Amino acid sequence: MAVMQGFRDRVAIAGIGYTEFSKNSKVSTLTLATRAIAAAVADAGLEMDDVDGLATHRVGDSALPATVVHALGLRDPKWLLDLFGGGSASHSVVGQAALAIAAGVADTVVCYRAINARSEFRMGGTGRPLVDAAETQYQAPYGYMAPPQQFAMMARAHMEKYGTTAEQLGAVAVTQRGHAAMNERAMMRHPITLDDYLASRWIVEPFRLFDCCLETDVAVALVLTSAERARDLQRPSVLIRGIAWGGGFTLYSSDRPDSTRSAAADLAPRLFEQAGVGPRDIDVAELYDCFTYSVLVQLEDYGFCKKGEGGPFFESGATALGGSIPVNTHGGFLSEGYAHGLNHIAEAVSQLRGSAADRQVEGAEIALSTSQPGYIAGNTSALILRRAP
Repeated sequence: MAVMQGFRDRVAIAGIGYTEFSKNSKVSTLTLATRAIAAAVADAGLEMDDVDGLATHRVGDSALPATVVHALGLRDPKWLLDLFGGGSASHSVVGQAALAIAAGVADTVVCYRAINARSEFRMGGTGRPLVDAAETQYQAPYGYMAPPQQFAMMARAHMEKYGTTAEQLGAVAVTQRGHAAMNERAMMRHPITLDDYLASRWIVEPFRLFDCCLETDVAVALVLTSAERARDLQRPSVLIRGIAWGGGFTLYSSDRPDSTRSAAADLAPRLFEQAGVGPRDIDVAELYDCFTYSVLVQLEDYGFCKKGEGGPFFESGATALGGSIPVNTHGGFLSEGYAHGLNHIAEAVSQLRGSAADRQVEGAEIALSTSQPGYIAGNTSALILRRAP
């Protein structure tokens, strides 16, 4: 732990870049990746030749770092990472890139995720080989394969144990759509009401349409470099204060007594200790929202409210702009679009830069950004970022 504490604030996110969030990009994931990377490098005020490392994570379609290197015209990069893993691994990619920079292995690393998750490779879709995981053999015979099915089981367990209601799940969807209305990148900006939510069609009970994130064609990229170097670049520095990844159990682990408790509950104490802060110090949180339920369980497991109180806490308005802990200020995966994790980090950077326009959290200095809380893959990851003084 002492090593990780010594890592604090040594690496910065110096640039962020996006492509359009769309239902059909009409280009390859490679093209998406290069466009987002070019935008992020320009945002940092750097040149492409400054980049000496690339990192991504993948499940389904991807743009491999070794291929992206050539497309960008780079030669002999110092460090590449192609990490197999879905949303659970999204923040560990940034964490590992930061460690590479802190160790002197690379100077400037771009982390990216490029997916055509709407027009091409739809997650949980049929007509392709099964996912390479041990549990698949037990799921496939029953048609229990898609993420909505898997998370629905956890949401139902939470409802049964704590009395969480459909209206509380709906509050997540309605609040985040309100945030998206102020985000010009968002795919869904038209406000919705709780009645709209309750009238939307069923996907897998207890999930309705508005409980589920948007399948999206998009790429997002982040430029990481040393904190010292970032001070001289054109954007305000956003420092990586704490990084953590871990877990160890899946939906099917026999030693998991409580399915309403996610892997984030185990990771959170380590993350906060590394960063030297606690839940009360967080000014804005970008919580992985593949489904509405994942937001509620993370509010509990990261310590923003007591176990079982995520629904009432969100329903109270505490997570809206102007509340005690604004959550998913860009609209999240439910309304901005699903970039498999990295758009949460990019939004946290915008908030700490003070460049989030109408959705800006006043005085934001410390942000939490999280990955999928560990239900499916059995692992999770998260970052705590802070505005440089």
